[in-house]
Amino acid sequence: MPRISAERKARKPAKRHRLEARITEEQRQLFQRAADLQGRSLSDFAIATLHAAAVQTIEAMEIIRLNAAESLKMAQAIFDPGEPSAYTRAVAKRYLDSLAGK
Repeated sequence: MPRISAERKARKPAKRHRLEARITEEQRQLFQRAADLQGRSLSDFAIATLHAAAVQTIEAMEIIRLNAAESLKMAQAIFDPGEPSAYTRAVAKRYLDSLAGK
């Protein structure tokens, strides 16, 4: 097995935590087969798969939350638009003046 250079080892974050799970023999065989197909160790396969699922779950939930928050802001703007800004009033005046000139 190739050794990791001191420089690469220094850049690699330390793995200080452990994750354990009890699985059936059938699950172990399935996971091992998938890991073998990817040319990974079972641990590496499990961590990579768990990592991808976690990222996907978080992204999906964040998108849902942002959409809900943005929808609420839009509804509030529709039902309570507030006073137009000076720029908006100026643009509206120019538009109305252009219609009056035709």
